Amino acid sequence: MNKLLIICGPTATGKTRLALHLAKNFNGELVSADSRQVYIGMDIGTGKDLPTAAKLKFEDSVSKKKGEGFYTIDGIKVWGYDLVSPKKEFSVASYMQFAHKKIKQILKRKKLPIIVGGTGLYIKGVIDGFPTAFIPKSKRLRKALDEKEKEELFEILAQLDPLKAASLNRSDKGNPRRLIRAIEVAQWEIKRGKYKRIVPLAKTLEMLFVGLFLPQKELAKKIGLRVLERLEFGFEKEIDKLREIGVRSTAQSMQSLGYRQWLSDPGGTIPGDKLVMLWTREEIKYAKRQMIWFKKDSRIHWYDSLSTDYPMNVEKLAAIWYSSKRP
Repeated sequence: MNKLLIICGPTATGKTRLALHLAKNFNGELVSADSRQVYIGMDIGTGKDLPTAAKLKFEDSVSKKKGEGFYTIDGIKVWGYDLVSPKKEFSVASYMQFAHKKIKQILKRKKLPIIVGGTGLYIKGVIDGFPTAFIPKSKRLRKALDEKEKEELFEILAQLDPLKAASLNRSDKGNPRRLIRAIEVAQWEIKRGKYKRIVPLAKTLEMLFVGLFLPQKELAKKIGLRVLERLEFGFEKEIDKLREIGVRSTAQSMQSLGYRQWLSDPGGTIPGDKLVMLWTREEIKYAKRQMIWFKKDSRIHWYDSLSTDYPMNVEKLAAIWYSSKRP
């Protein structure tokens, strides 16, 4: 077995449901690629949709010590949930290391690894490589640059790495966060030279990309319903529990959609229906950004998840790919 299946696309399009269906047919295991679902205790707001009384399981003492467990959903192992405390940060590099290791283990068991999720940066990092992900953040540098205007940041980058500065588009030049990261990378390379690299899976495995989408109106409607469902399932109580264990509103985990909107109103002055509207609106915007990201990848075979026969069509495509052998 040297194959990898990727199920991607915007939120609320049914990616996990499809991935579980295909895993049953092709002896697979899932690896989640969702930057919000890596956090422990953030189940409802991130839409993990775990079975009642589901427990995180571990294959051995080593994986338990590292916190790399799995849930079983419909008899299928799902990896990538609950990897880190919501008090801690989790980077693209951390995900790449985890996913590469887990995919190798699944292949060793002669099963099909299926990456499923909507965090494009995670998927790109694992599949195509993202070497600068392993260059650590510098709190000292970021603090020094935080108050500078984007024009000043660009000039600093131009002095450190003229080629990088010249390659930036208008959007990058106007984004202080991206400029600061570029400066961070440039300084690291000047001081330490080459950085750690992981061989992209695209060079070693045969891959099939499947993307799911919904018409815009249908997607917006479904997102709105999901937000309401999460509130009904106890989202506010989940936030209260996170607060009780000391998770601060400034934590990386709390910048996730839904959590961010609720924690922006600690005094409870904003009506609940307005918070729901804000959350729903941001989820819709996020879905649009996801679609823009994934549409750039010509390897993806797209399917409208509103179509009743799309699972059968995906299954046919996957069966041909799964049974084929590289010449």
